[in-house]
Amino acid sequence: MSESTSRLPVPRRRVGARGPDVSVLSLGSWHTYDRMDFGDAVTMVRAAVDRGINLFDVGVYGSPGQPPVFTDVLFSAIVRAIGLPRNEYVLSTKLWLEDFPEVSLRPQLEKALFRVGLDEADIAIVGDLHGKETDLAQVAQELADLESAGLIGCWGVNNWSASAIEEIRNHARAVGSPGPQMAQLKYSPCRRTIAEGPPFQGLFAEGITLQASDVLEGGILAGKRASTRAIGRDVGDIRRRMTDAADGIAAVATDWGVSAAQVCIAFALTHPAVSTVLFGASSQGQLMNNIEALELLNRVGPDSVRSAVARFWLDRDWVDPTGVG
Repeated sequence: MSESTSRLPVPRRRVGARGPDVSVLSLGSWHTYDRMDFGDAVTMVRAAVDRGINLFDVGVYGSPGQPPVFTDVLFSAIVRAIGLPRNEYVLSTKLWLEDFPEVSLRPQLEKALFRVGLDEADIAIVGDLHGKETDLAQVAQELADLESAGLIGCWGVNNWSASAIEEIRNHARAVGSPGPQMAQLKYSPCRRTIAEGPPFQGLFAEGITLQASDVLEGGILAGKRASTRAIGRDVGDIRRRMTDAADGIAAVATDWGVSAAQVCIAFALTHPAVSTVLFGASSQGQLMNNIEALELLNRVGPDSVRSAVARFWLDRDWVDPTGVG
């Protein structure tokens, strides 16, 4: 690999039909900056920006009774330390429905913006429905109000079913909003059924794009079996079967002279509807390793990547491709 190839900037794609242009690799903040040395975090984010990453997912995370989390507050300090102009990065935040409608979306967003030191978010991702009955017409109206107020540029949803996305899109359009521009879905060599199934292919064909998340399954698919990090919901109960898959992915990586993380990220980039692949990094070395997934994909090609990991598709016939349940 030549130096000129390895230093190519991260390319950009558009979020949905109405969203911003974002880097195809995006940097998350869940349990990252608050477990790093601040100087190291500044150096890492500066390196990400220098390579072309412009999308940063920064949400307010934390649960009652759990230790407080400050990763979003630290991000605001990191940006100031770098001297990064606001118009040179795209900020994505989270909105939650666990306490909705008692806790509406606007005060949540205002709290998130206060913590990160900004007046508006470019993208807001609405969190999981968790199978509860939620008035999606009211959610759509509140999101439309946030768009009209200039507090968010566009919005998407996290791990919603295809039918729920269709429903809220209809409600949103009825109140003058373009509706969801992006679906954040778990997507990896092991989790493919939902993101590749016919229901979501229909949504993608209509202009919604995919943000691939959990591509390393909290580090498990990168070989971190003893990880103590919090990991998202195990749809289909397949995580217990990932050890062998992780070994197989590592063997593929060895054959190609790369890391398992690069294989997983390159795989996620092969999905034609992907606008960005979201991952976390807690060191500059880890960040740079992950970025080199672009070089791997360029070198071996999408078909070869998909073929090499096809046998690790663990949720085939285990989950509903609509994303329900």
